[in-house]
Amino acid sequence: MEEAKNNSGQNLGIAALVTAIITFVLAVIPCVGMVAIIPGIIAIVLAAIGLNQAQRDDSPKGVILAGLIIGVVATMISFSQYFVAGKFADQIKNDKWSNKIEEIVNDVQDNVVRDLEDANVSIKVDDGDEKVEINIGTGKSDKEKTLEDLEKGNDSISAGK
Repeated sequence: MEEAKNNSGQNLGIAALVTAIITFVLAVIPCVGMVAIIPGIIAIVLAAIGLNQAQRDDSPKGVILAGLIIGVVATMISFSQYFVAGKFADQIKNDKWSNKIEEIVNDVQDNVVRDLEDANVSIKVDDGDEKVEINIGTGKSDKEKTLEDLEKGNDSISAGK
């Protein structure tokens, strides 16, 4: 007799994934992306509830985690458009609108890139005695240290860094 597989939270995971993909598509459209923060938050909440149900019943979590990650990234992209709109509003207020659009976009892009250079994302899921942890980061400081060691001729650099 086969053991029945429990799919608790999978429906919420699929809903979160679909909502997150729609959010991502909306978030990359200029000006429309500002509205995408609402479905992004909905996708994150759906994924969090689905992850809680899946964790409780020991169900697969792949689709749910994909919905959560895409939802978080899409919401961050959508949220960044508020910075662009704020810069445009400041320039309109100062009557420097016509000549500064390219400078505004470059300034916002530089600020976002600078903020994300050493960004780290950490997702932890605890289920009593089981623990899953996903850490994603640029590791720029580690790479810079390794490069400096290589430039100095230090041969004691380990391959795991």
